[in-house]
Amino acid sequence: MTKKNNFNAYSIIAKKRDGKSLTADEINWMVNGLVSGQVEQYQMTALLMAIYLNGMSVAETAALTDAMLYSGKTLKFKGENVVDKHSTGGVGDKASFILGPIAAACGVKVPMMAGRGLGHTGGTVDKVESIKGFKTALTLEQFKKQLDKEKIVLIGQTKDIAPADKIIYGLRDVTATVESIPLITASIMSKKLAEGANGIVMDIKTGEGAFMSDIKNAKALAKSLRDTAKRFNKRMVTYITDMNQPLGNYVGNSLEIIESIETLKGNGPKDLTDISVKLAGAMIYIAKQATSLKEGEAMARESIANGKALAVFKKLIKVQGGDDKVIDDYSRLPLAKVITEVKASKAGYVSSIACKEMGLHCVALGGGRHKASDKVDLGVGFIFKKKVGEKVAKGETLVEIYHNKNQAAIVKDISAAMTKEIKISQAKVASPKLIFEIKEI
Repeated sequence: MTKKNNFNAYSIIAKKRDGKSLTADEINWMVNGLVSGQVEQYQMTALLMAIYLNGMSVAETAALTDAMLYSGKTLKFKGENVVDKHSTGGVGDKASFILGPIAAACGVKVPMMAGRGLGHTGGTVDKVESIKGFKTALTLEQFKKQLDKEKIVLIGQTKDIAPADKIIYGLRDVTATVESIPLITASIMSKKLAEGANGIVMDIKTGEGAFMSDIKNAKALAKSLRDTAKRFNKRMVTYITDMNQPLGNYVGNSLEIIESIETLKGNGPKDLTDISVKLAGAMIYIAKQATSLKEGEAMARESIANGKALAVFKKLIKVQGGDDKVIDDYSRLPLAKVITEVKASKAGYVSSIACKEMGLHCVALGGGRHKASDKVDLGVGFIFKKKVGEKVAKGETLVEIYHNKNQAAIVKDISAAMTKEIKISQAKVASPKLIFEIKEI
């Protein structure tokens, strides 16, 4: 006989509000109730704030991850070479388009399930949809077939995979409860485990432009993710990487596709190339296609040099219905026609770039969303001509703003803000450290 649970949302919310630990049954009841409609979204919002303020134990975090994971369908793939990567997000982070094809070119099966942009960070799905015809809305059956056949697939989150996470993330985003280690852990791991990856590479961004602005919290999140992977017997490598300035030089949906292609052609900026190679190398290593991280990285660099990674990306575009001619003709991408230059007011060295503000400026231009229903302008964005540590002459261009004719007023405001937010010092400044920590299980 099945035991009947006499739970109610009020008592569970009150328990967590008062700093007490919830049982696995209570957490499961709330999550399942949210998906079924028995628990109201405003009640879950209250619980999320209580979790944000009071935290969760390791056991509670595990129970929440499990409840969200099994709220929908789960996939399984044979073989240890099914490996995905996840980034906690930042400004200009387009590494997925580079490292996914690299890893696939080196024998890894890469099941990429990505999201749209919200807040100051861009979304992988929005960026790839700037390629005309590219379909991200595949069924799970199509997802599985393409992974088996092509070794790589890129789709948006479906209603079948971790549906509880889709609802909960939407609530967190508008209620100031995003930056919670237990909630981030459950959100990331429920999706990655449900999509069938047998190994995961985590890129945890830290710095002014990241959700985890403090390195101590970034390390705590990395440990929480590794603990969860260990519980499910999954291989994982966690990287803590810098997000105190945009990654690469291009920010904006179609602009980031251009920079990704250029990087796959071997012409990418050093920071973006290095991080992509490091993360892809880790994927190759935990997929057991290399015997060490160093060997994995060497294989990753070779796949760029011999053109195999670029060929994989071109085929991915074609297979998913996109215009693969963009690889050699960027005019086929939507790109704003007007360019306004932001120039340096004095000579010196770029000492800092207000990273989060740059992301918010892109949103203000229409390149991101204030709310989920907003339509994104795929053609606007920025090209940074100077990064931290680089020398600049007075009057030299710091940033090119790509915008539309009718945006003169907002571009004037953004230009004025950027001249204050990109700091120039007289003293020479070192380029920032790119990777702070690497740990594997």
